[in-house]
Amino acid sequence: MKRSRLTQAAVAVAVAAGLVLAGCGDTDLPGGEEQADLSVLATDVPQIQTLKKLTKKHFTAETGITVDYTVLPENEAREEMNREFATQAGRYDVASVSAYEVPIYAANGWLAPLDSYVKADEDFDQDDVFPNLASSLTGEDGKLYAEPFYGEGSFLMYRKDLFRKDGLTMPPNPTWQQVADLAARVDGTDGASGICLRGLPGWGQNLAPINTVVNTFGGAWYDMDWNARLTSPEFREAVGFYVGLLRSHGQPGAERMGVLEILDRFVQGKCAMMYDATSLASSIEADSSSVKGKVGYVPAPHERTEKAGWLWTWAWGIQQAAENKDAAWEFISWASSKEFQELVGREVGWTSAPAGNRKSLYEKPEYQQAAGAWYRQEYTAATDSADPKDPGVAPRPYDGIGFLSIPEFAVLGTAVSEQIAAAIAGRQSVDTALEKSQDLAQAAAAKYRGE
Repeated sequence: MKRSRLTQAAVAVAVAAGLVLAGCGDTDLPGGEEQADLSVLATDVPQIQTLKKLTKKHFTAETGITVDYTVLPENEAREEMNREFATQAGRYDVASVSAYEVPIYAANGWLAPLDSYVKADEDFDQDDVFPNLASSLTGEDGKLYAEPFYGEGSFLMYRKDLFRKDGLTMPPNPTWQQVADLAARVDGTDGASGICLRGLPGWGQNLAPINTVVNTFGGAWYDMDWNARLTSPEFREAVGFYVGLLRSHGQPGAERMGVLEILDRFVQGKCAMMYDATSLASSIEADSSSVKGKVGYVPAPHERTEKAGWLWTWAWGIQQAAENKDAAWEFISWASSKEFQELVGREVGWTSAPAGNRKSLYEKPEYQQAAGAWYRQEYTAATDSADPKDPGVAPRPYDGIGFLSIPEFAVLGTAVSEQIAAAIAGRQSVDTALEKSQDLAQAAAAKYRGE
């Protein structure tokens, strides 16, 4: 894809505004310092590390735009992003925002709309982006505010070799009770834990899978009048099940392990099963993985609903305060493009291509062959996950599958996740954790009840 080179005038504006950070740039400043043309804040996931490795060689070489990355663990990245966007300090031009932040940030005027850029960039091919992801990145005003770097659903991954060794069969569409029974039987085989699940506090950590369990067990955070329901029988059953499964057959020290930690255990062969994001499959099937070729993939476990799982995306948004918006779009257009997926496929391997965001990737024979073990389940999870507007059994006044689409959830969810992590660690009972959480949830929704 041919792209325009950033003008020297735009570089001068960005440097004069003080919005860029020291990095791999080639702009000369007083004192011999160098600053990048763009500053990008991102969460630390394998796809971002691949992006970093390819940026200078390809994007910078082609456009002349230099990029400085700040890559942080998810919880830290969220804190930094919230501070940055709320103050509109302009430190970062681009940030990896999620389906949770985009509507909130857009409503506050913290993100720049992208519609004009998309319209002018015919090569980008917006129609190729999965509609459900584009919808989740659209504000209430109907404008598009971010482009997906990758999308994901969730599914259950299991060690086919360990299951064969123990004479076990994974159902094609398992319930959570079936998963628990299998975890008990496979636990300890070749030293592996029965299952690995997120236990680390954080609304985007342990609450992401827990909320899908709550939904399919029939629970909800609030009733239609915004009264908290965290001590309801259904919510108690769901959280009690998750905590009990982790404590009985999960990995040791689970309360300290988030997505990256359990992925590390799984690729080292220390887990017989793992329920998590579809985007992890590429790491599981990487050449460096000890379980490559040994893993099976089935849909997210369900219970009282026909399907479960989450719908998620890490996407690129431009801060409204950024002076370098044109260059920022050039970066987004490259990093979220079909061409970038092909570049990763050629230079790194097709299993490392950021997936779950574009239809065309799943039509490529190269990807189908490389991702043969999981691409069908990945596609289904990304396009036919639980409905964000109706993901469970109980009626609810909010949207969202793995999160609640209200601004208060970032603080509330983190606080509740800490209570549940304490139960996972055995420091308090599930009932105590949920009683404390009930009070927090009731207080957080006071304004929605008109109090």
